[in-house]
Parts: sequence; C-alpha cells; structure tokens
Amino acid sequence: MLETINRLESEVRGYVRSFPTVFESAENAKLTDANGKTFVDFFAGAGTLNYGHNNPKAKEALLEYVSRNGIWHGLDKATGAKIEFLNTFETAILKPRKMDYKIQFTGPTGTNCVEAAIKLARKVKKRSHVVAFTNAYHGHSLGSLALTGNDYYHSEFYGSRNNVTHLPFDGYMGYSDTSVLLQKMLDDKSSGLPTPAAVILETVQGEGGVNVASRAWLQEVAKVCRKRDILLIIDDIQVGNGRTGRFFSFESSDIQPDMVCLSKSIGGGLPMAILLMKRELDEWKPGQHTGTFRGNNLAFVAGNAVLDYWRTPDFVQEVKRKGEMIRNALTTMADGRGFKVRGRGMIWGLDVNNGDLATRITDKCFRNGLVIESAGAEGNVVKLLPPLTIETETLNAGLTILKDAINEEAAYAAPCGFCPVDLALPTPARAGAATE
Repeated sequence: MLETINRLESEVRGYVRSFPTVFESAENAKLTDANGKTFVDFFAGAGTLNYGHNNPKAKEALLEYVSRNGIWHGLDKATGAKIEFLNTFETAILKPRKMDYKIQFTGPTGTNCVEAAIKLARKVKKRSHVVAFTNAYHGHSLGSLALTGNDYYHSEFYGSRNNVTHLPFDGYMGYSDTSVLLQKMLDDKSSGLPTPAAVILETVQGEGGVNVASRAWLQEVAKVCRKRDILLIIDDIQVGNGRTGRFFSFESSDIQPDMVCLSKSIGGGLPMAILLMKRELDEWKPGQHTGTFRGNNLAFVAGNAVLDYWRTPDFVQEVKRKGEMIRNALTTMADGRGFKVRGRGMIWGLDVNNGDLATRITDKCFRNGLVIESAGAEGNVVKLLPPLTIETETLNAGLTILKDAINEEAAYAAPCGFCPVDLALPTPARAGAATE
C-alpha cells in the first residue's frame, strides 16, 4: 500500500521510513493502520499531540465551529476564534503565572517562530550575532538552521552559519559549568565572540538526545544575559505545552525569558505557532514578519479547547504521576546495562550508547505495536513522547513492548554477557509525583 508514496513522494520523506504502514485512524494514544493493526503512540507527532489524537475537547469545538460556517482562513484579520484564543491564553496561562507578554502569530511552524524571534532580537538590539548551544535543534529554514547543531542538516551550498556561535550546553563538558565559558568569552575582548543580540536555548533538548539543563545552569545563563543586555529566547516548541510537567518548561527554573517560541501542541494538533515577547520588545512595524497562514482559525478553536486542561491542578498532577511511571520503568530497563535515563515530566530518553542498537530497538517496537523514535547526535537515544493524556493501561502496554524489545535486542549487554534479563515494570501503585 506504500507504493504510491514510494513512487510519488520525495526522497526527503523521513518518518514513513521508520513507521512503514498506512495509518487510517487514531484516538488519544493509539493509532490504527489500514490492516486493522493498533499501535501505542509514544511519538505523538514529535510533540504536536500532547493532548492526544482527536482530542474530544478539540474535536467537539471544531465540529461546532465548522457546522456554523466559522471563518477558516483570515490572515491576521480579527476573528471571533482569534479573540477567544487570546483571552483564554491570557486567563488560563499568562495571568496565573504573573506573565505579561505580547503575542505574535507567526507562520504556523516552529521554525518560522524561531525565525521571527531571531529577526526581532536583531532588530531591537541592533546586533547581528546569536549564541546557540551544542546539540541544539531549532528548525530547518535558513535562519533557524544556522542555530541547529546537528551537521546532518547542514550544507554550505544552501545555507550560511554566519553570525551564530555554538557554545557547550549544560553537561556537554561533563561536570564543568559551561555557563562560566559564556561569561568568560563575553568578558574577553579577544575571544572572538561579539556581544550577541540573543541567546537561544531549549531547557530540554529533545531532538538533541533529551539533554536536561539544570536549574542552576539556566539561572546563570539568564544572569549573564541580563548583565550584558542580551535577550534570552526559550525555544519551547517541543517541550512546552506541559511536556515537562508545567505549561512552560522553564517555570521550575524561576527564569523570565524575553521571548518564548511555542508551536506544535499549542494548536491542539493543528498548525499554529506563537511568539511571546516582553511588551517593550514589540518594535515590529505592520507586516514586517508575515505569512499567509499566520491566522489559522481552526487551530485557534482547537488550541482554545485544550487550554481548558490548565484551569485545574489535576492535569499537572497526572502528568507528574505518569512521568514518574516512565522514569521508574526506564530505570529498571537500564539497570545493569550501562544505559542512561534522562528526562522530565513526560519527555524521557534512554541512552543506549549506540545508534544501531537504538534503531534495532525502535524497529522491534514498531513491529510489535509501538510507535517510538530515536534521537541524539548519533541516534543513540530512545525517546519517549507519549501524549500527556495517555491512559495508564495504554502507557503500561507501551512500556511492556519497549521492555521486551530491549530484552531481545540488547541481550548482549545484560550482566551475564549473553542472556537477556526479564525486566519487571513498576505497577501503577508505585507511581508518585515526578521530580522537577
């Protein structure tokens, strides 16, 4: 059934190679293909489906909106759907956190949101340089691609990496505090690093291998930025929208970014991206950053509906509980194998130290009914991104498939050197509140 894809779609296609089947339907954390086979989804559209496939809140709102001929496309004209989304975002997200940001609707992709942030930072600060970090992933359009670390995505034939310096992310140099290097290079007039307009970072590097920045490191980087009048941009495209246990991934670090990039799940599963900026930074003139689909009214409707989850603390507690279940299970899987477990909330990575092994594990998982991908510079990290709304039973089913794949594919890494270990999963009763 994939013949049409193979015949007509460009070789640039990626995920269909990892998950070679034709998907037909989906609900919450389960996918069903054309043959009727059901898969547990630990991929969630690379973080786009934090609230699950066909979320009932979003689905009901969309059906009602379409049935009354609501506006689908509006550029940046005023529509009722946009106003409702803005009001909900302010009351459900910003005001409870005592945040005061202006909101820009960029083009509907994360990379366009990053482009807007970098353009605005350079415009406001009248400087051209930007600091990003090792293993960073910020998108593939030419401006954001310059910020993305992995050399696989780069070609000197179609993109320049001028005016960007990559410095070591937290933990990149082992136990050294790499924020000291940032400050040292800015203090040293002969370091070759000019004062940048902005520093951009992910608090948890998803595509980079689930690398988690510490609270202390984030605070030091923020302090350096304030001291030097450098804008701090947080890319929360994959790990925002509750993925780390709170709506914004930086909340537990007590830092206040100058700009925040949001996309993926902000539209309830439909294309949308927004740039949050401190009010004094809004120096745009009308139309200076634009795009045909910056006003996706269907995404306003779906996004408004799923923001309802954030009006009570129950949702946050459930994310923490399920995150702890994942952490406990992965810790058991890693025990005695030399694997490393990293993550927060409901983004977790199991570093199996070998890209080929990670691929064998994820391929085995897919054959056995689990959609899961690998990440990291060498593809050596099995990455878990289940919907935040996944049922406990489904979560355990997916973890069992992963456990069995590791038992089979990583048998040589077991303590005895040749025999697999039967890994027991934690029961739901063991799950508690995940640590920040």
